[in-house]
Amino acid sequence: MIKYTEDHEWLQIDGDTAVVGITHHAQDALGDVVFVDLPEVGKSFAAKEVAGVVESVKAAADVYMPVDGEITEVNEELRGDPSLANTDPLGKGWFFKVKLSNPAQAEALLDETAYKQFSAG
Repeated sequence: MIKYTEDHEWLQIDGDTAVVGITHHAQDALGDVVFVDLPEVGKSFAAKEVAGVVESVKAAADVYMPVDGEITEVNEELRGDPSLANTDPLGKGWFFKVKLSNPAQAEALLDETAYKQFSAG
């Protein structure tokens, strides 16, 4: 199941874990991504806390934790090649994996249809 936030992050949820990245809309708005600051493995965040930063030739933007959870893995390949956030934002351009503290929180996030309506408006 994939969910989206109004801050333009996506989560691919599998049980009590999720992979998190930025959406096509976010990377389009940012332009060419040149740097990512990823969170530390083992660190816990509450929903809406800043968990990382993405920098482009245009601007820097915070990456927010979509739900409460603990970082279990970060994408080292993305750290080495930040352009993956542009070329494959929903695949190889993922940012981190998180163990969900409260999986029910994800139910309040946007589905694909609602996100497309939100990001178009």
